[in-house]
Amino acid sequence: MTQIDNIILDKKQIDHKIRRIAYQIYENNVEEKEVIIAGIFENGFLFAQKIKKTLEKIAPIKVTMCKVIIDKKNPIHPIKTSLNPEEYKNKSLVLVDDVLHSGTTLIYGIKHFLGVPLKQFNTVVLVDRNHKKYPVKADFKGISLSTSINENISVVFEKGNYFARLD
Repeated sequence: MTQIDNIILDKKQIDHKIRRIAYQIYENNVEEKEVIIAGIFENGFLFAQKIKKTLEKIAPIKVTMCKVIIDKKNPIHPIKTSLNPEEYKNKSLVLVDDVLHSGTTLIYGIKHFLGVPLKQFNTVVLVDRNHKKYPVKADFKGISLSTSINENISVVFEKGNYFARLD
């Protein structure tokens, strides 16, 4: 199998997913003045930035980015965010990651934000693998893909190109 055969989403398809997700976020927040897009560093943050850019084109809502840094090897370590809790308190927040594998990263991210009262809270992933270890779901997702436990999904963001592939 060549590298090109492993592509499950190309740039055009991801752009389409980003646009659809941005519309879903807008529809869910149509009454809001501001929405916080919190992207899990690194790929979740890059994906979140693309959603922000599209959302700003289609909606009159102020979109504020928040970088979420989670130690993926040891997610019980303290989580760091680029915004102070007061900056997202009582606002609508959307937590974004690239791939939902076991749900570990997403559930610890959710746990962090539950310590602050929020007006609304949603989750977004580009690829949902359906191998959850935790009871977590993505409210908005680009694609659901049932894979074997031994397979891996990589989302690659390169300058001018991005894609998701099955490794």
